[in-house]
Amino acid sequence: MDAASVPAHRLRRQDVKTLVLSALGGALEFYDFVIFVFLAGAIGQLFFPPETAEWLRTLQTFGLFAAGYLARPLGGIVMAHFGDRHGRKRMFTLSVFLMALPTLVIGLLPTYAAIGYAAPLLLLLMRVLQGAAVGGEVPGAWVFVSEHVPARRVGLACGVLTAGLTAGILLGSLIADAVHSIFDADAVLRWAWRIPFLIGGVFGFLAVILRRYLAETPVFRAMRERRELEQGMPLGVVLRRHRLAVIQSMLLTWMLTAAIVVVILMLPALMPKLFDIDTMTALRANTAATLALTIGCVLTGLSTDRFGLRVTLGVGATGLAATTYLLFAGLAANTPHVAALYALTGLFVGMVATVPVALVRSFPPAVRFSGISFAYNVAYALFGGLTPLVISLWLRSERMAPAHYVTALCVLGLAFAIFGLPDKKSDNARISAPEG
Repeated sequence: MDAASVPAHRLRRQDVKTLVLSALGGALEFYDFVIFVFLAGAIGQLFFPPETAEWLRTLQTFGLFAAGYLARPLGGIVMAHFGDRHGRKRMFTLSVFLMALPTLVIGLLPTYAAIGYAAPLLLLLMRVLQGAAVGGEVPGAWVFVSEHVPARRVGLACGVLTAGLTAGILLGSLIADAVHSIFDADAVLRWAWRIPFLIGGVFGFLAVILRRYLAETPVFRAMRERRELEQGMPLGVVLRRHRLAVIQSMLLTWMLTAAIVVVILMLPALMPKLFDIDTMTALRANTAATLALTIGCVLTGLSTDRFGLRVTLGVGATGLAATTYLLFAGLAANTPHVAALYALTGLFVGMVATVPVALVRSFPPAVRFSGISFAYNVAYALFGGLTPLVISLWLRSERMAPAHYVTALCVLGLAFAIFGLPDKKSDNARISAPEG
């Protein structure tokens, strides 16, 4: 069946290839960014003075993790500018190259015992570089896949791409699990903690190779042929004409950060400290949750195409709040079913795949990359970057703080589902064709 004979709502062979390569490349890059959090315990011991109080070491380590988020807006804004002016594919490839180098360097860094305070400062610099790279990656990936597929499959495209990004988290969890299984605690602290970062450097360069086989989006090619590209500053147009879309996109991103950062990234490191669960049990439960999250993203994408954005977001936000409290109640009761409860929660975390669909609907093609990149990265820098610090401080007085935080943001998502989002599937037409 040739491309011309494929129904408008069906994915063509080229669309499938684009989705697969984009998702795989995104998984490899996101692995590079998040592997840090799975080794937070070892990094905290190795890169800060040994006499540091445990709560302060945790705060400092998550602060370094947060630095990557705080650096995202600058990298994202710069890459989005050139993505709107000169092409999506170039920036899509550049972002993954810029991620691979600092990941490799982290795996080679000397620790505090060798070079003192220079160690955490160098680690901070590498996290900033990683953040700048991922700032262009995530919005660019959503724009890239949504502009390749038919309008009625934008939900699936965003769901598959988001599943690829979360698969990078799963890969990080698996490799961290393997390192802790194969090596004893002393070996991990001496040298084995470096293995995941060195592997990540290799993964990053593999992703660069994969993206050479992708084509520019039909939407961008059409705008270029019709001379409809934004000639000035795309971000200036966004801030002048699309302020409401920016605010809505930032609030939805806040919900996304609560789900991903707290439930998936922070909880494996917090469970041993809060509920006396051993590290291996926590990591294996997180692996189950992240696998469920990856599946949940695809199901959310399919549901968005089938039932609409409002229904999918409303059901997902309600389910995530309920399952998060159920998980924490089970942890507090020392349940033997940690992995099952965590996996159920992870499945509902997959509702975050509604966010990119809402974001790509919010901005016209000529400034889409810049609009999404600015709103998403500034919100992630603010909310995603500060969330670990807020949770760490809140936990000093309230063990259920992570569940309270996630639920509060789910209420925000539910409010958007009821009042704040258009739900016309015809809005997808704005994604797949330039505005005339």
